[in-house]
Amino acid sequence: MSEKAKVTVVGSGYVGMSLAVLLAQHNDVTVLDIDPERVDQVNRRESTVADADIEIFLRDRDLSLRATLDKQFAYAGANFVVVATPTNYDPDTNQFDTSSVDIVVDEALAIASDALVVIKSTVLVGHTRSLQDAYRTDNVIFSPEFLREGQALH
Repeated sequence: MSEKAKVTVVGSGYVGMSLAVLLAQHNDVTVLDIDPERVDQVNRRESTVADADIEIFLRDRDLSLRATLDKQFAYAGANFVVVATPTNYDPDTNQFDTSSVDIVVDEALAIASDALVVIKSTVLVGHTRSLQDAYRTDNVIFSPEFLREGQALH
């Protein structure tokens, strides 16, 4: 790809922020979040998480990065949508709450039907396949996150 890809990262926690900053070095990245303060932080080039490397990148690197609360703006024209939303584990039901992931997939495909949706959130085995089947698409994939929160690797 010679021109920059448009990437939407949904969620600005550790996974979302690290990926947004990394990808914004060579792509146009929009962070979509439901928290207005987090959106403002990203737009002020402040990290939403305690991570020295992210803070350095936000301060010192030339990044194509912005954040928004506007789903239509975030998804329109996206080539890739990275899902980094929480899937909290409920020990009583022995299940992960994947509702935030499911909502993002639904909204992203409704607005950017050709985008590749990459789930980084924790989901159960088979969940991605069920989403592919429900939306009749192969454009929903799972890529597990391997990140140690707050740990710089040099």
